[in-house]
Amino acid sequence: MSDAAENFSKAPEPSSVDPVTQASMPSWESFIEQALNDYESPLIGYATTLLHDTDLARDVVQDVFLRLCQQDRAKVEENLKSWLFTVCRNRAFDVLRKNKRSQPIDEIRWKKVAGPNLPPDELIVQQERYAKAIRYLDQLPANQRELIILKFQQNLSYLEIQQITGLKPGNIGFLLHTALTRLRKIIPDDMRH
Repeated sequence: MSDAAENFSKAPEPSSVDPVTQASMPSWESFIEQALNDYESPLIGYATTLLHDTDLARDVVQDVFLRLCQQDRAKVEENLKSWLFTVCRNRAFDVLRKNKRSQPIDEIRWKKVAGPNLPPDELIVQQERYAKAIRYLDQLPANQRELIILKFQQNLSYLEIQQITGLKPGNIGFLLHTALTRLRKIIPDDMRH
């Protein structure tokens, strides 16, 4: 092999020439991986409640993480959870507008999202409860249903919900109170524990 060919084969790739990029790469990859581990399932669940379609929800969440990869870490790191849910919400609404889809969640789709690692008998009971809960949630207006999901399923604070929805805390509180009052009236006593 000639000296020129040896030197060419040993030349660094253009992306590895920049030491700042090279040094931050593992840290960025770890950040993305941790975000995926922490938020992928909750985002799929949230998107599914908005889209009523698990496959579309998975596509939306994939788009969310692709967009995260394109962001400046400093701009998203501090409010990552809110940023992810906001992008997920906006992307889901884009898909809804594009597809003009609105169908109720069926039990099979919800099971794919909601199935925790429980013994089979407990899993079946929990899946039945989820399916019933979704039927009751579907009786609420979309904005109230979304807030219930964000607050109680995703465990977000009012501030995080405000960042995601753009609603003021007073409106969030009012809509949640109205939704909970309505749910108390329609959910049977045996479902309340």
